Amino acid sequence: MKDLSIPVPHFGEKEVADIELRIGDEKIQYSFRVESFPWDVDDDLNIDGDEITRSLARIHRLKKAIESYDPEWELIQILTPDDNARFIQVLYRKRKKLARSS
Repeated sequence: MKDLSIPVPHFGEKEVADIELRIGDEKIQYSFRVESFPWDVDDDLNIDGDEITRSLARIHRLKKAIESYDPEWELIQILTPDDNARFIQVLYRKRKKLARSS
């Protein structure tokens, strides 16, 4: 099994959840963060009512937000927004620092 899903109740936006996992004798630590990015494109004056154009504008806006996000965090999951959502939530995990050999 490569992935393990753990429900974390009341995990709020911009909070960091630090999780320590023990597999056998090995301890592994992870940090997760949820961020919200604008999903509603009604504020963009260049968008008309066409649903395909609106969807492409949303995707473009989210892509730019993800590309410009702090590189110390890696994208894990894009959560499905509710209908008519103004924001979309994205789950990140802090990247592990690689040990340098001398």
